[in-house]
Amino acid sequence: MATIAHCLFCFDVLSASLERRQHLSLPQVQDLWSRFQSSLEKGGQRGLADDEANDEEEDQDIEDSADPLSDSDHDVDELSSDGEGPAVETAAAPSTLRLPTISRLQAPSPASASTSSIPSSASASSSQFGFEDNSSKTSSTTSIFSFGRRSKQPSPARREEQYPLFVTWNTISSRGHKSLRGCIGTFEAQDLATGLENYALTAAFDDTRFSPIRSAELSTLANHITLLHTFTPCAHPLDWSLGTHGLRISFTYHGRRYGATYLPDVAVEQDWSKEETIISLMRKAGWTGRSRDWSAVADLKAVRYEGKGEGCRWSTYRDWREWVDNLVTEGVKKS
Repeated sequence: MATIAHCLFCFDVLSASLERRQHLSLPQVQDLWSRFQSSLEKGGQRGLADDEANDEEEDQDIEDSADPLSDSDHDVDELSSDGEGPAVETAAAPSTLRLPTISRLQAPSPASASTSSIPSSASASSSQFGFEDNSSKTSSTTSIFSFGRRSKQPSPARREEQYPLFVTWNTISSRGHKSLRGCIGTFEAQDLATGLENYALTAAFDDTRFSPIRSAELSTLANHITLLHTFTPCAHPLDWSLGTHGLRISFTYHGRRYGATYLPDVAVEQDWSKEETIISLMRKAGWTGRSRDWSAVADLKAVRYEGKGEGCRWSTYRDWREWVDNLVTEGVKKS
């Protein structure tokens, strides 16, 4: 399942990109987050993760719309933390090899529908997707990595985990209102460290519904990670459980194939029945028929899946990172 450490890693990847420094590795973040939590417990303080859990309960108001998505067993699909229907992006960023992506929350239109198909050959290039390493490092970056080499390292025997995943960036207003700032993910299993790094940056900079995230916005950000698992074809479109399953549908409409997805928590948050969820999902995919006719749509198929998300705010990352920097400084003084 997703963890606070995964969210901190995404924050470090994003802030490092904006600051033109090298980010910590996922194993380093996991190790340092564990040590940070232990230091809080020894000091009699409540863990920041508990505070974040309370914060997440207070903010449930993200409103989004969706884009059509063509369905193919070989497509690489992207979604967001609100579970809205996805839209396909294929534009490549300069000097990087881009993965075909699906970002949700765009209202369907004839123009977008015409570009919603991803060639099946696109998935062959997905394993090559990556961002170039930035060789420019600040002095603080050098000290962090020196510290990492001197400190106890995570076991090299740790097996690389792979998950379909998505990364969502939200902004939190001074009143606590949450607004989507970027979200992209994939149904194709990713090596966790590589996938989180790539999609943290893609969601931040390449979600075409939004301008790229700027350094000045970092303090307003919240990050949400969901790792997906247990994909099962449904016997019929209502063969899934509210609050447990996310849903991915595909159907034929006016001679074209469409599809969309909702994450596990969406239907419950919206207080929808199963039928209302299906109808909403079909509309987000691009269907314009009458609600009572949804079951008559040609070749309507559904796949249910599960996924547990985790999120944290910039304040958690900031406090943890300050602790890491202080730890580095102390280590340098003793060396």
